[in-house]
Amino acid sequence: MHDLTKHHSYAPRLLADIGGTNARFALEFEPHHFVAVSVLACAAYADPQLAIIDYLSSAEVKSAWSGSIDHAAIAIANPVDGDVVSMTNNHWMFSISALKQSLQLQTLVVVNDFTALAMALPHLEPDERVQVGGGVAQKDRVIGLIGPGTGLGVSGIIPNGNQWIPLSSEGGHVSFSPANKVETDLLEVIWQEFPHVSAERLISGMGLELLYRSLQKVQGMAPVNNLSAAEISRQAIDGSCILCVQAVEHFCAMLGTVAGNLALTLGATGGVYIGGGIVPKLGSLFFESAFRQRFEAKGRFSDYLAQIPTYLITAEYPAFLGVSAMLTEKLLAAGTDSTN
Repeated sequence: MHDLTKHHSYAPRLLADIGGTNARFALEFEPHHFVAVSVLACAAYADPQLAIIDYLSSAEVKSAWSGSIDHAAIAIANPVDGDVVSMTNNHWMFSISALKQSLQLQTLVVVNDFTALAMALPHLEPDERVQVGGGVAQKDRVIGLIGPGTGLGVSGIIPNGNQWIPLSSEGGHVSFSPANKVETDLLEVIWQEFPHVSAERLISGMGLELLYRSLQKVQGMAPVNNLSAAEISRQAIDGSCILCVQAVEHFCAMLGTVAGNLALTLGATGGVYIGGGIVPKLGSLFFESAFRQRFEAKGRFSDYLAQIPTYLITAEYPAFLGVSAMLTEKLLAAGTDSTN
């Protein structure tokens, strides 16, 4: 398959990864070569245009590049459907076409951040991922992606000739399915609060908090102070709270089951990747968890899943890799030379 990262040199492009709280920006001079990386608080700006102008006016950017920027790509934590983007997790709302015009860009690509992350997968270097368990990826086959964070992102990419086609998915909202008696008991408790329990309801930041609270009820404990997902993770890692350890163990096991479901649904023999902000912070708790065992625990299809590798994404700026790849594909399709 054609590797877009081997495309010839190009003039600096502007890349952005915009979340609900922060917006990360970088210039890319060569494939995988991100410079002048900066993180700006979304709350400090009325809209992305002002944030981009502030970034491009910074001393760090000016010292790296004094020319104009013609091509840009933005990954944003929001659905991108049509010209107007109205973010659900902050106050930013903007028109893609108007932003392109006001910044005097020749090309502007705006995509969902998880779509960008999916498109980054073929471009990860060996040291930007860690394999969990066994299996060998088959070349030019479907690749799956799942990522617990604020929610549960699910996506994948399908090979199509010399390109990859990303899937737009809401797979995080599939119904949760318990795999043992404890998870059935947890589900019984959670049903009292939520008539429909999705995978995201449990395998996400809010899910980790819900697991912690529900375990208290299942174990007949007196209610204690609610903990944030970050605090649950911290106390699980340092071993100071047995209930936090249990919550993280269930979280990782449930993630394994859903990741295995994704692999079967997509036929993802190219591998399944774990992204999002939660799992990389768990360290050895994740690698020693039941994640991989539950990934493979599919009865007659256990041997099939045992051959599919699972990877934890460790790249520092994976969304930049993805939007850069999508921008390069658009430029190549348009016959645009991105060199100056």
